[in-house]
Amino acid sequence: MNRIGTYQPSHWSWRQDAEGVIWASLDVVDAKLNTLSQQVLWELDELLTLLEGLLPSAVIFTSSKASGFIAGADIHEFKRLKTPDQARQMIAAGQQVFDRLAELPCPSMALIHGHCLGGGLEMALACQYRLAIDDPATRLGLPEVKLGIHPGFGGSLRSTRLLGSRTALQLMLSGRSIGAHQAKRLGLVDEVVPRQFCEHAVQRLLSQPMAQRNRQRSQIDRSLEALLGWYPVRQIVARRMRRQTARRVHPDHYPAPFALIDLWRRASLQHPQQWLAEEAASVAGLIVGESAQNLVRVFELQEQLKAQGNKACFQPRHVHVLGAGTMGADIAAWSALHGFITSIEDPNLDALGRARQKALGVFHKRFKDYPAQAQAATDRLLIDPEGIGRGKADVVIEAVFEDVQAKQSVFAELEKTCAETCLLASNTSSIPLASIGAQMVHPERLIGLHFFNPVTKMSLVEVVYDNGTPESAIEQGLALCRHFDKLPLRVRSSPGFLVNRVLMPYLLCAFQLYGKGVPAEKIDRSATAFGMPIGPLALADQVGLDVCLQVARALSDTLQLDIPAPLEAFVEAGRNGRKSGWGVYRHSQHNAKQGQPAAKPDPDIERQLMSALINEAKHCLEEQIVATADEVDAGVIFGTGFAPFRGGPLHARLQ
Repeated sequence: MNRIGTYQPSHWSWRQDAEGVIWASLDVVDAKLNTLSQQVLWELDELLTLLEGLLPSAVIFTSSKASGFIAGADIHEFKRLKTPDQARQMIAAGQQVFDRLAELPCPSMALIHGHCLGGGLEMALACQYRLAIDDPATRLGLPEVKLGIHPGFGGSLRSTRLLGSRTALQLMLSGRSIGAHQAKRLGLVDEVVPRQFCEHAVQRLLSQPMAQRNRQRSQIDRSLEALLGWYPVRQIVARRMRRQTARRVHPDHYPAPFALIDLWRRASLQHPQQWLAEEAASVAGLIVGESAQNLVRVFELQEQLKAQGNKACFQPRHVHVLGAGTMGADIAAWSALHGFITSIEDPNLDALGRARQKALGVFHKRFKDYPAQAQAATDRLLIDPEGIGRGKADVVIEAVFEDVQAKQSVFAELEKTCAETCLLASNTSSIPLASIGAQMVHPERLIGLHFFNPVTKMSLVEVVYDNGTPESAIEQGLALCRHFDKLPLRVRSSPGFLVNRVLMPYLLCAFQLYGKGVPAEKIDRSATAFGMPIGPLALADQVGLDVCLQVARALSDTLQLDIPAPLEAFVEAGRNGRKSGWGVYRHSQHNAKQGQPAAKPDPDIERQLMSALINEAKHCLEEQIVATADEVDAGVIFGTGFAPFRGGPLHARLQ
């Protein structure tokens, strides 16, 4: 690209076209993703100085990364901040850069493809125009609450001014990302166009006077925004939002959404500089707090797991799933969704029919605005009652019921019918590989790929290996997980592996307390008071009490566990949890637990429950079920939902 001036940045480059438009592109050196480090922001500030002097006809900000526009701030820099004053200085510097961008004397536009998240969207909001590439990979959002903070580079102000308080707060408080078409419907972007037409769309948008741009809100929205501009009304609405938010998260555990609501309550669009000052102060206080620092740690744990899988080392085309039950159906749908020809085998035609219908729902939800992609995923899913796909597959994933003899029989047969190069994997949740492969001629071909239910929501997959498993097979399993956009965790084969082994003493402790007369609601409330997303007894109902009993019996000898009498009694009575309508709790016909635990938490019960989980996590590290303490923490967080704001079971402090 042509350079302008003598300044030679590391991460930014630009060119000027025949119409005088400058195209400035970000390509952070030695990184897969663009992030806004202090260095990148400093270089942008220098670029803005040049632009102010050159007075181009317009400036278009783009990304040279195939992965997307900008993924957000450089999260790793957060850990260097030790005091609110340090944090405030960093945030104020970022605000100043984006203020300069917003005040450029020429039109500015963000040309967005792929991810545009956090600070990346805050930068785009500082531009006058936003143009999004029409692609399912284009995602926009302000997910800062997931890191224990909220937008700090002016995003809370600019999103509210652009979208209105209600829509902006929903976007920020949820932390969710949205597709390009939904962003257009909300008014977050001006246009959504196919990549091949983007230059024409840029010219067309730049030729439109700002007043002609289609950002008209309904009369109801305008009236509501005017009402919320009245200070007394804003106080009432803020109190209600705090109560609603407190039903989902505790303010001591996750203070960020409550701080954002308080910022909105105090600030006013009529005083933008005051808003920005309060935004910076709010984020500065949050970012050095324990919750945010632990959530940043969880983000880093996630990145460590992603780094374990190298997609280039294994690029399969055909995945065969054996078993069309709940897990098999979900795995097959997920595989087809991610571009693989996927055959699903089961002798039960009704089960195959249900699996296909379930998959169609997954495809249409993911590709809501892209029917052609939904149809393509549907075409990749092959119903295969006779198992023809076995011989064509690069990977076979077994997902039959959790019975060692059934799995032994399956793999003894698969070994004969699959190609020698085919990776053979079991979705077993607790049975050691040596037991499953006992009837195989070459048991070293077998690995475990333990997905968690529901597959569409749970990001972790335990990649299980045995002493004789070749490294090449482990690497293939890790790579397949990354192709599936999952977080792979290497786990040594041992009863229960990591997650179920850590979880089982916790669940059994809850049933033991229940057997001693402690009300179920008090037990579950004590766990959620610690920060668990769901109480252990409610979780057991969700998983299935029969499944819990089966796993408990499988682990009882290894872990020297006593199986509580209430668990056995429930199963004997047919009370298997949500799927049967009655377990520890009664469930409605819509499979929702009736009522919420209303009892007060008990600190002693909380300590007993969490000590059972944490102590087992320590034993797993001592026995090298996984290699490091970080991997224990990552596995338990992403496999069980262990309170993320505490940073993991080996990182958490019990009261």
